[in-house]
Amino acid sequence: MANRYALRMDLPQSWTIIDVFTGQPAVVRQKVLVGMSPREAEDLVVQMNVGDVRRRERAERKG
Repeated sequence: MANRYALRMDLPQSWTIIDVFTGQPAVVRQKVLVGMSPREAEDLVVQMNVGDVRRRERAERKG
């Protein structure tokens, strides 16, 4: 299963989490995920992709 979220470096030490399905910056709880530190962005993109895989697996089981 392909990852839904990826990182894009905007400036050195400034990262955006991109929704690869839409090409737009990801939004969580009405916060656009731009201008993040490398560590924060890396940690969050992993969590978001794990959560997305789980959601898609549940949806497939429900049919």
